[in-house]
Amino acid sequence: MRVLSLELNKDRDVERIHGSGINTLDIEPVEGRYMLSGGSDGVIVLYDLENLSRKPNYTCKALCSVGRSHPDAHKFSVETVQWYPHDTGMFTSSSFDKTLKIWDTNTLQPADVFQFEGTVYSHHMSPVATKHCLIAVGTKSPKVQLCDLKSGSCSHILQGHRQEVLAVSWSPRHEYVLATASADSKVKLWDVRRASGCLTTLDQHNGEKSKASSEAVNTAHNGRVNGLCYTSDGLHLLTVGTDDRMRLWNSSTGENTLVNYGKVSNESRKGLKFSVSCGCSPEFAFVPYKSTIAVYTIFSGELITMLRGHYNTVDCCVFQPNFQELYSGSRDCNILAWIPALREPVLDDVSEKPLRRQHINPAYEDAWSSSDDED
Repeated sequence: MRVLSLELNKDRDVERIHGSGINTLDIEPVEGRYMLSGGSDGVIVLYDLENLSRKPNYTCKALCSVGRSHPDAHKFSVETVQWYPHDTGMFTSSSFDKTLKIWDTNTLQPADVFQFEGTVYSHHMSPVATKHCLIAVGTKSPKVQLCDLKSGSCSHILQGHRQEVLAVSWSPRHEYVLATASADSKVKLWDVRRASGCLTTLDQHNGEKSKASSEAVNTAHNGRVNGLCYTSDGLHLLTVGTDDRMRLWNSSTGENTLVNYGKVSNESRKGLKFSVSCGCSPEFAFVPYKSTIAVYTIFSGELITMLRGHYNTVDCCVFQPNFQELYSGSRDCNILAWIPALREPVLDDVSEKPLRRQHINPAYEDAWSSSDDED
């Protein structure tokens, strides 16, 4: 029987550049080779994840960084970094300094800067859009801002939330559909082509509120909703809130699937950057949980394991689908790499003693998933 085992990749280090906590990570979808990180001191670092040494143990090198002395560096904490989805020549960052910056990767100069009235918690570009270049931005204002990369204007606004918008995410399935999460306990789905915009406000009770409840409005959580993540096929949406709950929604009907993940501890005052697997069977959610990362099966709600290795609060994690790896960033200033490892008894023809077989190349065998087949 194969057993799911995830472990710290002892053969791989990520060069330590950040002098303060790491809030956000993103791996570009074109090659899956370059990773961005954003720190609470405003620093942005770009890493090459490829093993150029050809040795089994190596360090992912930082290629360049926007350090504190850079004239255009963010003045306060960088909350979100994201690669331009279609090529690695451009990336984006947003910060508590109330700006969203569009960077030219080659010159490390900002090609554009968008200024907001309040702290920026989250921004996102659609991974699939071909007909628009809108960046959704969640800030201290309840209004969701849409910035147009082509025109440089930020004229489009989505109104409906009552408090700050802590997380935003475009659907990976429909290029005009956007999900937003707010401190007002609500998650809204929008079609940005529509004048009114809002398609639905997710309701944790699926319309079956008790008569005793005076709650007149639909809420997704009983607390701030500070994290959002679509499954890779875009058919479902995961949300996390400060009610210590994670919920899985059918993204086309808006229905709460009622999968129970148990207590998902969440004390974040800002956005929580969690991640989902892609190409695993079953699929997993990776959720920062104090100084660990909790790994859940998305559709059955089972807590599979806790990844331990950081010394302080974990604030973000990102999944690399090509090699089925996970990277996590923490307030301990470290980025750790996690790999799936198969551990199963393999009978040796001679001795018949079970040998531990480990580190099978995940490209050949998907070891995040547990399965009962014998080889």
